[in-house]
Amino acid sequence: MKALARRRFVTGIAYLFLIVVSLIFIFPLLWIIISSFKTGADLASSPTSFIPETFTLENYVHALWDLGFVVNLKNSLIVSTVTTIITVIVSCLGAYGIVRFFPKVGRRITKVLITTYMFPPVLLAVPYSMVLAKIGLVNTFTGLVLVYLSFSIPYALWMLVGFYQTVPREIEEAAAVDGAGRFHIFIRISTPIVLPGIVATTIYTFINAFNEFLYALLFMGSSEKMPVAVGLYSLTGTEVLDWGALMAASTCVVVPSVVVFMFIQKYIAAGLSEGSVK
Repeated sequence: MKALARRRFVTGIAYLFLIVVSLIFIFPLLWIIISSFKTGADLASSPTSFIPETFTLENYVHALWDLGFVVNLKNSLIVSTVTTIITVIVSCLGAYGIVRFFPKVGRRITKVLITTYMFPPVLLAVPYSMVLAKIGLVNTFTGLVLVYLSFSIPYALWMLVGFYQTVPREIEEAAAVDGAGRFHIFIRISTPIVLPGIVATTIYTFINAFNEFLYALLFMGSSEKMPVAVGLYSLTGTEVLDWGALMAASTCVVVPSVVVFMFIQKYIAAGLSEGSVK
């Protein structure tokens, strides 16, 4: 009985500790959400109060429509979606080809590809600017997508190589004996097995492109084409900072990502655990 009581006590302390740590990490997000519903008078008179005296949606209306933040959200969704689709398709094909056709050379190739992350983004800003200016793709979605693909595909390829290495050859050989072609085996046999890994890679690629700031700031000069990160930054450039609009815009960016992660976290965990076996 004493051992059981001690175990329950230790478990209770562990849960209490985790709850306190979770609240510490969640508090800034809660503060942003609650502040987005405060009126301008509340933010000015009692900025440290947690519960607003009056709830309002004026900040969301002002940020999304008056300041045009909804256009920034649409731009980021377009760029991130196109980048993610192209990255996943190219990386899946490349990773499968490396694993099945060039396993020895492929390991060296993936190591070389991942070295692209050794260079800080600002170091590549000038070369990218010169190339995009030469081909006339500055201030275009196409140019921004090409820049994002240059660092999204290497990392996604490196991740997916680890996932496809977990697929047993015996399954593919059995499908080949039954008359399945190589492309059919790739689409119907191998890819469904590593689907959790593909989901994890897709989410990482989308969030990375959605939140990217430096290249979007350098290459998208038009306000009608600014992605969401630059749109948020532009809200801080006014003479009088509108905290209500800034909190509302931040909520529109952060909360959907948190909700999506809550529903698909099991796929991310499964994908990362599979990819760790290389």
